[in-house]
Amino acid sequence: MYLERYGFPKAMLEAVRAQGGDELPARITAVHKERYALVCEAGETYAHLKSSTYFNDQTEAFPTAGDYVLLQHNPAGDSVIVRTLPRRSYFARRSPERGRGEQAVAANFDAVLVMQSLNADFNPRRLERYLALAWQSGAEPVVVLTKSDLAESCETQLSAARRVAGGADVFAVSAKTGDGLDALSGWLRPGKTVVLLGSSGVGKSSFVNALAGREVMAVGGIREDDGKGRHTTTHRQLILLDSGVLVIDTPGMRELGMWDADEGLAEAFSDVEAYLGQCRFSDCRHENEPGCAVRAAIARGELPQERWDSYQKLQRESGYAADQAKYLRDKEKRFKEIAKINKRTGGKKASARFDED
Repeated sequence: MYLERYGFPKAMLEAVRAQGGDELPARITAVHKERYALVCEAGETYAHLKSSTYFNDQTEAFPTAGDYVLLQHNPAGDSVIVRTLPRRSYFARRSPERGRGEQAVAANFDAVLVMQSLNADFNPRRLERYLALAWQSGAEPVVVLTKSDLAESCETQLSAARRVAGGADVFAVSAKTGDGLDALSGWLRPGKTVVLLGSSGVGKSSFVNALAGREVMAVGGIREDDGKGRHTTTHRQLILLDSGVLVIDTPGMRELGMWDADEGLAEAFSDVEAYLGQCRFSDCRHENEPGCAVRAAIARGELPQERWDSYQKLQRESGYAADQAKYLRDKEKRFKEIAKINKRTGGKKASARFDED
């Protein structure tokens, strides 16, 4: 029952228990570089990854906040994570470290609350980027415009957000006054997990405190020179509120690199993709070709030019990321083949064989 309070699926728990073994099911509640905080049936604990599984064989996905895992429990010290269990949803971005591929952000959530504040942070183009990755995750995105108490009228921003929301609901809320929070009750139910996405200063910490009815997270200030926020969340963490709602908070990410998000782009830009395939020529580049449905829609005012430009930019990023992802998968496969051959040959023949390729 303890793990079920933390959103661990009952069917998955029963399947793990039926398999027997000494490993305990657990859910990751925080990521501190190479050390993880977890909850399991024995209570709260810390753990690190089993090197042979995650680093040598590379057979398991690196876990993140919200992941379900199997654990070799150590009551006297750090436990060991031996396996990452299947995910029902997953959010990743392109790693800010060059050449590192994707960076896991959160897993196993029911909704993504895409947050922007109704001050200078509001940016429809950034909102499009967040929404594409939110749709890609497999969960339902919800746009939450915070700090409505600071705006005399938020109708302009609400209208702009709805134009790019791609069918996602849009709400304006105030953590200070509580206005608008009740409208989110459908997504904030006991046992459900939501992940908060937004840049620094959008009010994620204040939002969580308002949901909790008390201060459970530190609140940062806003820089006076540009209205942008200071980082208050420094690591990915899952919080269980008294109401039973589970919240995964993430560090503010002003730069959110696309990572292989074709499906998310199709959802986020369904209005744009409706014109694709309607051109006179199947290989239309949507530039100066006659009979281009996209250019005609822009000329008629049906499709805003900036919306089309944003779609093309994110498509290019996603395409580059897809190529990079394939390269990294092929590289990982190659290393695994080398490792298998090394085990059989003592390490000499494999290196020579692949050096010749």
